[in-house]
Amino acid sequence: MATPHIGAAPGEIAPLVLMPGDPRRATRIAEALLTDARLVTEVRGILGYTGLHDGEPMSVLASGMGIPSISIYATELFRFYGVRRIVRVGTAGAIPPSVAVGDVVIASAAHTDSSVSRLLVEGVTLSLNASYDLLSAAVAAAGAGAHVGPVFTSDHFYLERSSVFDQLERYGTLAVEMEAAGLYAVASREGGEALAVLTVSDHIRTGASMSAEERETRFARTLRIAAAALAGPRRPGHVHADPH
Repeated sequence: MATPHIGAAPGEIAPLVLMPGDPRRATRIAEALLTDARLVTEVRGILGYTGLHDGEPMSVLASGMGIPSISIYATELFRFYGVRRIVRVGTAGAIPPSVAVGDVVIASAAHTDSSVSRLLVEGVTLSLNASYDLLSAAVAAAGAGAHVGPVFTSDHFYLERSSVFDQLERYGTLAVEMEAAGLYAVASREGGEALAVLTVSDHIRTGASMSAEERETRFARTLRIAAAALAGPRRPGHVHADPH
């Protein structure tokens, strides 16, 4: 049966899911990447499609914006639809000068100012990290053409905090976005695998940015890396990286 937020019937969501934030981007991805794509859910305007990628079933489902939204959709996918892997494909703001607008960032981990890292285990702040298998597959697919490292998942879009970014940069943080930590937390809790592969849409230091149209269309390289990671080899019996 359908869940409160996903209207697909059992079996209509593939075990492999690409997850952009914007529903319009979900449509673009389905059109560009999948064959025989069909709309399987549109509850609350959050669009989801299922089709084939290189002959393998794959779905695309939008997440909306922010940790609460992506946490709802990721939980329902892992818990009720049998999804194994989710790769977020989205945008991010670059922090250090070494990362430029248009670059690709593969998020090995996600720092956050959200309480999500402290809610799952009482008295513990969890380290929120990507699936090792997905991460290694994405790095292999990207070659030397992507930045790999931690990102900062913020609960705030307009809050000005330059000193926070200065400190994050000293700790090697590559970019700021709003969903990866929530996705990684849900995957860890639900026994799934997750990764975020991000296009840098703007730079918080220089003010350089893509136009709204570019944000919708300049995702081809990020999408290629994400899809390759999603469909990559899976070690038998392996679900997610051993936290020990």
